[in-house]
Amino acid sequence: MPRFFWVDEDYAVTAKYRGHVNASHRWGLPGLLKCPMCGATWGGLGHHFPGVDLTQLPEHREFEKARPEPLPEFTRLRELVRPLVPPQAALPPGTTFGPLVGTSFGKLPDFVWLLDVLLLDQEMVEQLQVGGLQGLQAFPTALRFKQKNPPELVELQVDPHGILHADCIPPEEPPPCATCGRVAFGRPEEPILDAASLPSDLDLFRLANFATMVIGTERFKDAVLRLGLDGLTFSELPTR
Repeated sequence: MPRFFWVDEDYAVTAKYRGHVNASHRWGLPGLLKCPMCGATWGGLGHHFPGVDLTQLPEHREFEKARPEPLPEFTRLRELVRPLVPPQAALPPGTTFGPLVGTSFGKLPDFVWLLDVLLLDQEMVEQLQVGGLQGLQAFPTALRFKQKNPPELVELQVDPHGILHADCIPPEEPPPCATCGRVAFGRPEEPILDAASLPSDLDLFRLANFATMVIGTERFKDAVLRLGLDGLTFSELPTR
């Protein structure tokens, strides 16, 4: 029976490092301004495509400033980028594209968290891939380093696959908005994974109905521990 783990930041470890990354992706979809169905103004996290280059779009400058937009304008911009991303991509408000742009300084843990984004040295990615991990994607960043001999930090693209099981979501919670897709419930105290929805060909992925939750297989956990990489915690989750 496959085992799956919630992968989170090891705050006890990362607090010991004095380094810092201050960056954001080069482009992004705007947030949604007052959904006509649910009334929410929002932009989500967990949907990032660091390998997608929007400079090929004449309208690429329209994706450089974060702001909310009404549904018709949001939809127009979303459809402009749709041909550039995988066909199954949800592209909710706040989806980002392109490399991380910003600065980094000081000593960092092996796995660097920037909100819900995971960074890792390219050499470490190669070692994980040699270990046989499936579906591990990494893309260059555009970070400026304020130190000599900086790491070659790349961003792991961790796509949404699989969902939380309905049994761990309170029955009184409303379903996702039929117009904008917004999920209103908070993270369950005791998450359960929907076994039938989990990918069999990926060792690291997010949950489609809670994209800030990163899930790793037992094989991913074992590879990280074998290489002695820090910055992560692993909490086994039940499946149903």
